[in-house]
Amino acid sequence: MAIGSQPEQSSYSKRHQKTSKPVQFEITPPTRDAVAEWIKQAHLSTEDYLFPSRVHDSPHLGTRQYARILVSWIEEIGLDPIAYGTHTILRTKASLIYRRTKNIRAVQLLLGHAKLESTVRYLGIEVEDALELSEQTEV
Repeated sequence: MAIGSQPEQSSYSKRHQKTSKPVQFEITPPTRDAVAEWIKQAHLSTEDYLFPSRVHDSPHLGTRQYARILVSWIEEIGLDPIAYGTHTILRTKASLIYRRTKNIRAVQLLLGHAKLESTVRYLGIEVEDALELSEQTEV
């Protein structure tokens, strides 16, 4: 993700890799502060990628390198890296939002899914429950 001109904002939009549709995500104030400090320490400009690659052929950190970094963080805090990964973390966040709000449409939008059925499968909930909740939810 390139830094852009407003690193202090709380809501961002990124194109979904599979669908090329924009997906919004939020950054908490502590994360925003940590990112601002990283930008300052790394002397990054608005045109730079937030996480530059160490490989000269790529301007940004790749998915495999990110996954290796995540594994090292998971091991550092004493968890099993086989049980946690990049996708697991995304699914956990989506599941927590769904459990807290029961708003399947909100989760669908956050994940960038075009079809409600995809979100239902992703969360592992029953279709009947999901449709009932969806009908009760005003957007």
